[in-house]
Amino acid sequence: MDKFTRTMLEKTGLLGMIGKAERGPAAIEAIRDNESVYLMAVGGAAYLVAQAIKAAEVVAFPELGMEAIYEFELEDMPVTVAVDHKGTSVHKTGPELWSRKISQQEVEFNI
Repeated sequence: MDKFTRTMLEKTGLLGMIGKAERGPAAIEAIRDNESVYLMAVGGAAYLVAQAIKAAEVVAFPELGMEAIYEFELEDMPVTVAVDHKGTSVHKTGPELWSRKISQQEVEFNI
């Protein structure tokens, strides 16, 4: 869906998207340019995510089924901001952070 991200954000005014995979550079750029967000749900936690949906309505592309664009009314949805409105991706910052932490631990413990 990355190749459609810019079009969806610019043509619909979409504020955010939910998925479970890492987004590529083109999608991250489109998210940043449109000050949107990408929220990541944990794979296998569909039941918990579904419980947070209080109402849903297809607003575009109903022919795409699960990939259609929905408007949700949510309450306490268990998701994480994976790409924020500035284009910062947890898939980039997370590994960098943990690489530094692991390196520091190796020095402290002389591993």
